[in-house]
Amino acid sequence: MEAGFFDRLAAGEDVEAGDAMPDAYREALRRFIEMHGNSELMGALPERDWIVRAPNLQRKLALTAKVQDEVGHAQLLLRLVEDLGKPRERILDDLLAGRSKFHNVFHYPTHSWADVAVIAWLVDAAAILSQKALLGCSYLPYRRVMKRICWEESFHVLHGRDTVLALATGNDAQREMLQEALERWWAPLMMFHGPPNDPARDQLIAWRIKSRGNEELRQEFLDVYVPRIWELGLRIDDPALRRDPSTGSWEYTEPDWDDLRRIVRGDGPATAARLGQRRDAARDGEWVRRCFALAPAA
Repeated sequence: MEAGFFDRLAAGEDVEAGDAMPDAYREALRRFIEMHGNSELMGALPERDWIVRAPNLQRKLALTAKVQDEVGHAQLLLRLVEDLGKPRERILDDLLAGRSKFHNVFHYPTHSWADVAVIAWLVDAAAILSQKALLGCSYLPYRRVMKRICWEESFHVLHGRDTVLALATGNDAQREMLQEALERWWAPLMMFHGPPNDPARDQLIAWRIKSRGNEELRQEFLDVYVPRIWELGLRIDDPALRRDPSTGSWEYTEPDWDDLRRIVRGDGPATAARLGQRRDAARDGEWVRRCFALAPAA
């Protein structure tokens, strides 16, 4: 059965939620979507902290809507994980206990309003590239969810661009704040898509769970956003950053991939604080879950 299943995947066939699938495919899919869902849930926290400190009502409303979207994305994704066999309670228990992972960029603190702008513009832009690589996923329920998520994330990037432009065309203090935020977030951004890998040996690509390799995604991000950053008069703090005229590829300072692995395993500068916030929220909402558990079925 397994050989026939993977042959059908290679031939372009897709998988529905109720279809029979090998344990290896189900587990790879579950782990991948679970980390994605955890990242959407934890990714709401860095920006949520700035809603009450946004500079005006328009910014507060836009940021509130964005945070609400991210939590909604987590709900959609974790529902898929439940369908793949892992109960919601165990998903959240593993996250809060630090047994499961979430994306590296959400392990860092935010120090200023400019951090919110950089996250919405550049972090979300890097995320969209990864997410668009999932629009052809062989697992159809995930593919359908990603259509909605990509559509909403495109608005987040527009919100981020507008916020960045306001700071970049503002006074000296605002431009300096934006430059400082960019310098702090550049290293996490360069780690975002993961270490370079051989797409031909990537099991997730072979099984059509995703469609593009890490370095291909990073190169596209650099292609699009380095010129845009420079157009705003901002500096990128990497003396090695240049585009090779003969190949068209970007050269850059190689990130410390051991540092990335350490952070994703739960040793980031803001990991403990973020998980603490989620534990507090889980504790405060326990009475609601008990009420739902006691309510008679409709």
